[in-house]
Amino acid sequence: MLILKIDNCYLKRSKLYIIAILKVNFNIVIEIFKNMFVAPKNTDLLLSEAEGDNLYLKLVEQLNKDFNLANEAIDFPLSTSPAELKLQLHEKIYRLIQYKFAEYLNLLYIIDVSEDEIKKLDGSDLVILAEQVAFLILKREWQKVWFKNKYK
Repeated sequence: MLILKIDNCYLKRSKLYIIAILKVNFNIVIEIFKNMFVAPKNTDLLLSEAEGDNLYLKLVEQLNKDFNLANEAIDFPLSTSPAELKLQLHEKIYRLIQYKFAEYLNLLYIIDVSEDEIKKLDGSDLVILAEQVAFLILKREWQKVWFKNKYK
């Protein structure tokens, strides 16, 4: 009888211990999800999120840095508005696809845009393609800026 009580008591402690571990692990999972990067669904949302997090200037700096690394002359002034940035980036990508395709591919490589995401795009309309690629570039650059800010 005494052994049973000890076993029974031990069993109860084990259940409580397991419940406590599950609660701790659940809180850890919640914290992980809070700290996860979630990519915005479009360019406007991305730019407004960057502005809201006070990281828009860092995003512009990152774009300038990576374009220069790819030897593509572009210099977005830090005073560039989000609407202007979106338009100028779209135009630059359009011109690269149209006239300097090798440099365009090099830029995608330097920025590290996902090859799988590029392959999913429909290239039948060059204007739409350039807009979609500009979004993918912004999304990747935003990811870099977000992570640098989060884990500095």
